Amino acid sequence: MKNIILTGDRPTGKLHIGHYVGSIKNRLKLQNEGNYDEFFIMIADAQALTDNADNPKKIRENILNVAIDYLSLGIDPRKIHIFIQSQVSALTELTFYYANLVTVSRLQRNPTVKQEIKMRDFANSIPVGFFTYPISQAADITAFKANIVPVGVDQLPMIEQTKEIVKSFNRIYGDTLVEPNATLPTNEASMRLPGIDGNAKMSKSIGNCIYLSDSEDELKEKVFRMYTDPLHIKVEDKGHIIGNTVFTYLDAFCEDSHFSKYYPEFNNLDELKEAYQQGGIGDMKIKKFLFNILNELLEPVREKRKYYENNLEEVYNILKEGSMYAQSCANETLREVKKAMKIDYFFEDNLLNDYK
Repeated sequence: MKNIILTGDRPTGKLHIGHYVGSIKNRLKLQNEGNYDEFFIMIADAQALTDNADNPKKIRENILNVAIDYLSLGIDPRKIHIFIQSQVSALTELTFYYANLVTVSRLQRNPTVKQEIKMRDFANSIPVGFFTYPISQAADITAFKANIVPVGVDQLPMIEQTKEIVKSFNRIYGDTLVEPNATLPTNEASMRLPGIDGNAKMSKSIGNCIYLSDSEDELKEKVFRMYTDPLHIKVEDKGHIIGNTVFTYLDAFCEDSHFSKYYPEFNNLDELKEAYQQGGIGDMKIKKFLFNILNELLEPVREKRKYYENNLEEVYNILKEGSMYAQSCANETLREVKKAMKIDYFFEDNLLNDYK
């Protein structure tokens, strides 16, 4: 069986460092290892419209932003097909067919859907498209026969629901679809990176993000106002690392090599944590250390972003070519799905042949 990777993001704004450690860092690792036959990254504009139907301009404006973020981080269009979801019409048709294999009660039990509905305060005014987006996501994955799906931990219920749809389809219509497997970040802190305010989730809508496109000054301002330990008032006070956002970020981004460059008093993060808990280290010193680490990560990203912002036609062509290729692949899967469902009426005169 081929190894096919598919992943993606909603273009509701520029990407933030939570996207990076939660999924994109893993995508880059997979890209560089090269142990795959095909690799697709989807800009999920159709999915983004399910809760932004009244503001399509927001989605349209951010498609290029997200693509530039990908390219600036090192996603290589010679190795990975970057495409726009709405430009692959087969995905919509597959979603419609899969909807018959999922009950309303099953969608209501999906933990990710429940959490997202609560976060957006939809109450009883849930858009049908948003409510059914686990089915749409199953179409996205199966259209490319992806068996490797790099995601954050919050997306695991979606992968589980996709597996259920694949099993149901194959049981009813015969082996056609490929069952996917999720690939998670290996660093536990990366799985649920909090917002700079200590909120459990970094969210563009809440405004508690550090964006991949932030300038050095913007990054410094955000890191220096990060939530730490409210009981650590004086430098000599003993500090707490549990629930301390700065240390959560250090868990996600810090490597031993950073200490020799930015904090030579210590050899590794465990030593720093122990010293902080004993007292005698101020929060601003810890924040400065974190700033240096994040700035080292984002500095080359900023430089690449300048190039792509000045060469938008190149980005446009990457998206156009990727979308055309994705459409051809998804169309082939759609043909196989319709054949399995026996609704390929006009392919090789099937309807007439059946009548005879």
